[in-house]
Parts: sequence; structure tokens; C-alpha cells
Amino acid sequence: MSSPTQVIKSVGPKLVPFFKSVSVYFVLLAEQPSLLTACFKCLPIISLIIFVLLHGISLSKEYTYSRRILTGLVFSCIGDALLVWPNCFTAGMCMFAVAQIMYIFAFGFKPLNLTLGAILYVACAIVIYALMPGLNGVLAIGVPIYTVLLVTMAWRAISRVQFFEELWTWTKLCSCIGSICFVISDTLLGFHYFHSPLPYSQVSIMLTYYAAQLGIALSVVDSKNNSNNRVPASKG
Repeated sequence: MSSPTQVIKSVGPKLVPFFKSVSVYFVLLAEQPSLLTACFKCLPIISLIIFVLLHGISLSKEYTYSRRILTGLVFSCIGDALLVWPNCFTAGMCMFAVAQIMYIFAFGFKPLNLTLGAILYVACAIVIYALMPGLNGVLAIGVPIYTVLLVTMAWRAISRVQFFEELWTWTKLCSCIGSICFVISDTLLGFHYFHSPLPYSQVSIMLTYYAAQLGIALSVVDSKNNSNNRVPASKG
């Protein structure tokens, strides 16, 4: 497992475009729907896509995790662009739903941790119940489905971190924190649009969103080594 210091030295420079593009986005905070606004909004995610690619990727089995995270980032980027235009909200949500599915498969279902899943799904049901009065049409179906996918993604990411059994790495912790930030970001977005407007919504939603995607993208750093460690040694 790479130490945080080693990672900062090796992959830190690859994240410079991400932090610069995030800074530009928050300096401009453009709200008017336009291609330029979409570009500024997508640049940080494009930077993370490049980060994953530069870290290494191929069609071999050892890069399965990285490919799934990469695919999730690509669909997230498309979703970001679509959400710039209010009439594309449903299409954007569908793109993010695909991204959540890719993250779920990347994180896997071992260990299962049913207790954590039960707690998160109860919280999910409460949020859906609170938002339902503000939903209509296709959103009355789409938002609950997306919320379940989002919570499932968080459940799988958090379950990977096993502190008490010392079966955790800092990269798994990154994906765990990233998933929690994703839940916070989308919960804020849901309440802002379908319940009651929130102050400084754009800043709080996008800050937690970019933090979420950064944490998830960083989780690919040790993914190849972890994959190799799971391969059983040959006999004889």
C-alpha cells in the first residue's frame, strides 16, 4: 500500500489541473445555461478522467476497477453538462444513475455489512418521503430510483473500510469519504429543487460534489495492487 506522502509526490502533479479548474469554476460561478458554462462545470471532472487515464488503464482484469471508475466519471461529466439546462434535468439524472451503477460494481459487494445497509436505506426512505410532495411526472419515479442507487453506492464504498479488522487502505478511505460527500451533495440538490431553496446552494452542492468525485477518482491509485493481492498463488 502506498503511503499518503508517496502518493502526494507521485500523483499530486496530476491533480493540479483539477484544483485549478475547480478554482476557476468557483471564481466565475456562472449560472446562465450555455456551452461555456457547461465547459467550466465539466472541466474538473474531465481533469479527473485524465488523472485516471494517466495513472494507467487497459483492458486487462487488473484494471477492472479503474475502468469502472473511469466510466462512472465519463457519465458524470455528461450528466454535469446536461444539468446546466433545466429542461435536461431528467436526462442528466439518468447519466448520473449510470455513473452510480458503475461505482457500485467497482466497489463490489464484499464485505456485505447488512447493518450499515439497513441504516442507510432507512435514511434513504426518510429523504424520499420528504421530497415526494415536490415531485411530479417522471421525477416521482426517477428521483426515488436514483436516490436508492446513490445510497447503494455509498453503502458499498463505506463497507470497504474495515478499521477494526485492519482491512483498509487510505484509497478505500478516499472512496468512502467521496461517497459520503456525494450523498450530501445530491441531498442538498434534492431539497433545494424539490423542497425549499437553500442559501448558497450552488457553492455547497458543487463543493461537496467535486470533493466526492476527487475521493472516488483517488481510489484507483492502489486498485491494481489490491487486484493483484486478491489473485490466489498458483500451486506447486
